[in-house]
Amino acid sequence: MSDPFVFIVHVTDAPASARFYGDLLGISPAFASPRFIAFDLADRVQLAVWSGAAEVARSTPRTSEVCVALPGGPGVIDERYRAWVAKGVEVVQEPRDESFGRTFVVADPDGNLIRVAPVD
Repeated sequence: MSDPFVFIVHVTDAPASARFYGDLLGISPAFASPRFIAFDLADRVQLAVWSGAAEVARSTPRTSEVCVALPGGPGVIDERYRAWVAKGVEVVQEPRDESFGRTFVVADPDGNLIRVAPVD
């Protein structure tokens, strides 16, 4: 049995960020405290937002990203892009073709990057 994985995104306001991610991904928290909120993604895999670390400045460079991998080809990627733009997300990179397929990048309210790409 493998150990559980929790991918933590540092944010300034955990409840606000949890609402953002919950709405964007269509999921509800599995665990919530005032500064740490986790979402179950798969068996033993979670995505969490945490505001307990040092204050996160919007100007801090982001060197990692959460990736949502979608099956179904370029049309599905473009459809998700349009749906998220309709929600008012900040677009960092519009849809384009890369060596791994169609992709785009948006940012959460703290500037953390969220990429959408095809399933490998």
